[in-house]
Amino acid sequence: MLVRAGGQRRVVFEFMPLMNDARPTWPPEAPSKEAFVALVREQGRALYRDLPWRNLDNPYAVLVSEIMLQQTQVARVKGYWERFMALFPTLDALASADTSDVLAQWQGLGYNRRALALKKTADVCAAEHGGLLPETVEELVALPGIGPATAAGVVAFAHNRPALYLETNVRTVFLHELFPGREGVSDKEIAPLVADTCPADDARAWYYALLDYGAHLKSIVANPSRRSAHHTRQSTFEGSRRQKRAELVRIVLASPEGISAAELAQRLDAFEQAGGRPPVDAEVFESITTDLVAEGFFRQEGDLFVA
Repeated sequence: MLVRAGGQRRVVFEFMPLMNDARPTWPPEAPSKEAFVALVREQGRALYRDLPWRNLDNPYAVLVSEIMLQQTQVARVKGYWERFMALFPTLDALASADTSDVLAQWQGLGYNRRALALKKTADVCAAEHGGLLPETVEELVALPGIGPATAAGVVAFAHNRPALYLETNVRTVFLHELFPGREGVSDKEIAPLVADTCPADDARAWYYALLDYGAHLKSIVANPSRRSAHHTRQSTFEGSRRQKRAELVRIVLASPEGISAAELAQRLDAFEQAGGRPPVDAEVFESITTDLVAEGFFRQEGDLFVA
């Protein structure tokens, strides 16, 4: 963010997640800061990926990409992002859309809560911000489903301002280059280094370099993020409650006239049995559908579930 003070312009770094007393401590076993920056920039130039959401001064378009990329591979996101932006090109267009249409366009990406949160963010921005996204990390994280990393991504990529963007590929680079052999490295150690290396004049290009180098490292080094203290193994999707939720949403969205609870339960049981799993317990079915209705994925009208 650029702030005027006594006629001078100064850069205020939007590093909201850092504690005020955090100071970067460069690891003694690591290469110098200058060598690290030079290496990342060199690798970034060599490994640059020309993705459709890059180098855009469009905060909404960047936000859509950042949310889609959460826990989803780039190759899967490309087509979805382009179709989504064609159908909902602005926040106002997304706010005006039916939730069922938004969820329908999200099918196949997984983690449907992301689509619901994005729709709610559009609704808030249309009602309270003139159809525009706020421009600061602090304001962005107040919106539904936007965490510090996503907010920093919007600030860095859409506005080209320095912000603390710490996600898995960025973390991978810092772990690999600055903490070789260390286990259980905390983000409290990494975050000040991310802030210290982010340039004031071109945060966008710097983070692109980190992302592309990190993606490359993950393709040649076995699970490099495992050495992070925050690394957790993703739970199995097959047969999980999350899979059942996704299938229920898919069935209801595919039933424009609505579907009875009994038929919905039967279709879910058929899905489970096709996967070699037992039918879903009635209490589990009721619990999941109750949650989905409460969260706004679909509504219940009498005995019918309707998108």
